[in-house]
Amino acid sequence: MDVQIITIGDEILIGQIIDTNSAWIGQLLNKHGFRISKIVTVGDGEKEIFDAIENSMNESDLVLMTGGLGPTKDDITKKVIANYFGVEMKFSDETWEKIQKFFKHIGRTTTPAHREQCYMPSNVHLLYNKMGTAPGMWFDKNNKVLISMPGVPYEMKYLMEHHVLPKIKEFFSTTPIAHRTIRTAGMGESRIAERVEKIESNLPDFIKLAFLPNLGHVRLRLTGMHESETKLNQILDKKVKELEAEISDIVYAIEDISLEEVVGIKLVEKEMTVSTAESCTGGFISHRLTSISGSSAYFNGSVIAYSNAVKINQLGVSEKTLEQHGAVSEATVKEMVQGSLKLLNTDFAIATSGIAGPTGGTPNKPVGTIWIAVGNKEEIKTLKLQLGKHRLKNIEYTSNMALNLLYKFLIDKKNP
Repeated sequence: MDVQIITIGDEILIGQIIDTNSAWIGQLLNKHGFRISKIVTVGDGEKEIFDAIENSMNESDLVLMTGGLGPTKDDITKKVIANYFGVEMKFSDETWEKIQKFFKHIGRTTTPAHREQCYMPSNVHLLYNKMGTAPGMWFDKNNKVLISMPGVPYEMKYLMEHHVLPKIKEFFSTTPIAHRTIRTAGMGESRIAERVEKIESNLPDFIKLAFLPNLGHVRLRLTGMHESETKLNQILDKKVKELEAEISDIVYAIEDISLEEVVGIKLVEKEMTVSTAESCTGGFISHRLTSISGSSAYFNGSVIAYSNAVKINQLGVSEKTLEQHGAVSEATVKEMVQGSLKLLNTDFAIATSGIAGPTGGTPNKPVGTIWIAVGNKEEIKTLKLQLGKHRLKNIEYTSNMALNLLYKFLIDKKNP
């Protein structure tokens, strides 16, 4: 069944905060067979909120709202909902009692605004909010449901998990939905699409293939809806195997897992360690590696060798190499790998050096020229990138290519 989400707040529209609530709700509901068909963001005006409710309720059987339930004057969602259903506002003794207990527990006193907050549409079914003062509100009419929740993420999540999800699963019947994700790196979306075109063309009508590209990697997501959950999972698993066989040279995971997580798993399996010597990436690769819990088992450290002096004094890059080839060169990143292996005593090392941009390029080495090296004491593999002028994109793309090169090294797979 289809669901619509309405988020309320001028702060979202002007970019002061990012709407993370809708993404979280969508992920949660999708796991339980609910399909999000539309997400709408409106400001704090009565007409905008009313029109959004009216349109969403006309188009969908279930509407979830977040925002506009606080004690301040701009929180008008309850009044608009009462107006939509044509009911009066009624004081909720239950809510007032809970607010008083909440403030007594934290050693503070209530204000007249908190008492005003206890006026609710008379047709409401309250959902107790253990995490804050504003309860969730459930309204149903003619087999359609409208649910309003606070915009504070941890309050909304509590209500969704403890009240909203259990109730809507009882109220509505759903068709099973299932997903499978294949993670790839090192090849663009269009080339992958060409390689799997025959498989995609022969998918049953209840399964869709989506390509979700990012810098240096692409997720392939199979999504299916079927009355028989058993049959759905069997066919999805079969199609995953077909896709994996067709693009095995670029697949690094058959689940929604990051490249740095997979690299960490492989290093742990092999009981090996890694270090980085980073120039143009400025520590971003080591940041990604250490963002994974347990990375201390395989990550020893990093040298941010941004200047030539650090490359020479810390990593042992020769002055002759820098004079003859420059800092942005295959020869330099190879010596950076060697220096990192020795200095940080690791089995593998990653090195990067380049011109991230948007300035600093030359005719021979334009902005976006980046060299990567990955290796151990026996072998060093290199990769040259020629990217654009967007600094942060270049850094992220380089980190993906470097981690992918290390992954292929770990599984002894040739770089495509």
